[in-house]
Amino acid sequence: MKRHLKRLAAPKAWRLPRKERKWTVKTSPGPHRTDKSLPLLLVVRDFLGHGKTSREAKRIIKEGKILVDKRVRKDHKFPVGLMDIVEIPDVKERWLVLFDSKGKIKLNKLTIKGAKHKLCRIMDKTMVRGGKIQLNLHDGRNILVDPEKDGYKTKDTILLDLKKNKIVGHLPFKEGSKALITGGKHISRVAEIKEYRVKRGSESNIVVLEDDDGVFETIEDYVFVVGDDKLAVREVAK
Repeated sequence: MKRHLKRLAAPKAWRLPRKERKWTVKTSPGPHRTDKSLPLLLVVRDFLGHGKTSREAKRIIKEGKILVDKRVRKDHKFPVGLMDIVEIPDVKERWLVLFDSKGKIKLNKLTIKGAKHKLCRIMDKTMVRGGKIQLNLHDGRNILVDPEKDGYKTKDTILLDLKKNKIVGHLPFKEGSKALITGGKHISRVAEIKEYRVKRGSESNIVVLEDDDGVFETIEDYVFVVGDDKLAVREVAK
C-alpha cells in the first residue's frame, strides 16, 4: 500500500486545491472509506485553520488537542467522515462532518448540546456469543443490545451518547421519516420518505422521497434517517 497520495489523485469529496502542491496526506485504514473521509491533518489545517503548515498541525494533533467523537486522536492520518464530531476543547470549537450539494465534505459548527450525541446508521446486525445482538454501524462501531429489547433493523438510525457509548434514541427507516441523502445527484438533500420499493435480483432497492423541491428517487444505500416527524439531528449553532 502506498504511503503517499498525489493531490491530483485525491478523492473528489476532498475540498483541496489540486495544483498548489504535488503531494498530500493519505488516510490511514479506519472507520470510513478514503473517498468518503478526510485525514485529520487536513481537517485541522485546511478546514479549521489551526496551523499554517503540516508540521504545526501535526504538533497540535500529537499533543492530544483534537477529539473525534469524544476520543483523543493523535494519528494525523485518521479518517474523519460523515456524522463525526470534531472538537477542540482549548478553543471551545465543535464541528459536525457532512456533505454539501456537490458531494464535497464540509464542517458545520455545533453547540455544546449538539456535540453530546451522534447519529449512526445501522449497516448490519449479527448474533454473537452469549446470545447478544450486535449492531454494526456506519462509522465502524459495534454496539451490543439485549435480544429482549431488540427492535432495531438495518437502515434504521440510532442516537448514541458519545460519553457513555449508549443508545439514547431510535429512528426507524419507514414512510414518513426524515432522511439525509448521502450520495448520488441528490446528495445533502433532507426529505421525507414516501415509498420503499424492493427490487428483485441484484438491483438496488429504491426509495421515493419528497422535499420542498419535489419528489425524487434514490437507492436505499444513500438514505440516512435523521428524524421522524421532525429532525433529530444535532442543534447547529448559527
